[in-house]
Amino acid sequence: MSAVPLSILDRANTRLVDGRPVDASVILQEVTTRAQAAETLGYQRFWVAEHHAVPGIVGSTPTLFLAHLASATSTIRLGTGGIMVPSHQPLVIAEQIGTLQALYGTRIDAGLGASVGFTKPVREALRHNTNAKEHFFDDVDEVLDYLDGTAAITAYPQDESRTELHVLTSGGSTEFAATRGMGLVLGGPSVTRGLTSPGERSPVAAQYREQFVAATSRNQRPHVIASVNVATADSTSAAQQLVLSEAWALTQSRTTGVFGPLEDPATIDLSALSAQQQRRLDRALESTIYGTPDEVMEQLEAVVAYTQADEIMVTGNIWDPAAQLTSDQLLIEAWLAR
Repeated sequence: MSAVPLSILDRANTRLVDGRPVDASVILQEVTTRAQAAETLGYQRFWVAEHHAVPGIVGSTPTLFLAHLASATSTIRLGTGGIMVPSHQPLVIAEQIGTLQALYGTRIDAGLGASVGFTKPVREALRHNTNAKEHFFDDVDEVLDYLDGTAAITAYPQDESRTELHVLTSGGSTEFAATRGMGLVLGGPSVTRGLTSPGERSPVAAQYREQFVAATSRNQRPHVIASVNVATADSTSAAQQLVLSEAWALTQSRTTGVFGPLEDPATIDLSALSAQQQRRLDRALESTIYGTPDEVMEQLEAVVAYTQADEIMVTGNIWDPAAQLTSDQLLIEAWLAR
């Protein structure tokens, strides 16, 4: 497993300090600092996400943000985790990818996802119709035509099939990614089931590799990335505190419909949770890898064994940016030394 690299996906979560959300300019600079540190530490990739009208996330335009991150780094691969295809016209997606490629070369990856707005008003603002996700495959095919230069019109700048492409999925888009010669980024239960199923092997990666057909224009090789929330610290209890903020925000969002800024874990009061909220919080924590470096290594190796992944993408954000950087450092040092 020593050949399996680690990467990072950062959602640009904001956080509360003294009861007020930290300014977006500060959050985006902290993400930039994290990307620079990831490059120095030896992470394979650093990706950023796309969320719209979410109070707790300032990352809404990954292709725009990537241009800034590319200027602030030199060697680490940068990508989108992902561009949410239903929210954009395929031609515009291809133009954005082509522009990044023209500016920064083959350091750029494009992860493509099918998510739509979190709430009905957001979906309406994004002009999503009721079956927006159902057009995902057709829309991605159109993006591929523009990138490969086979569409009825030409997207400029021309990408000429140089950008590495990936499909984000919990498993339902596996065959599509394989038959289009794209990488596969797995998340959700298709990854975290490996934490509770020792000795088992997911069929997803095997099916993907069996069905993979290389696109001659891009010539990508089959590649499976397993995406999972991870945090590490000197003790298990300290690591649990690191992941509590995001698990708490997710738990609250299921009740309020709003994913808010991350709260200082020291200020989170869990004493008044309803039974349903406690179950949701427990589920969030159970699907997160956290602990000492040795504990995290054991869990990550279980994920790799289950998913047969070629790469691990570390997700999840921590309230304290200094603790985030320490977690990233402890994690990759332990991974490389194991």
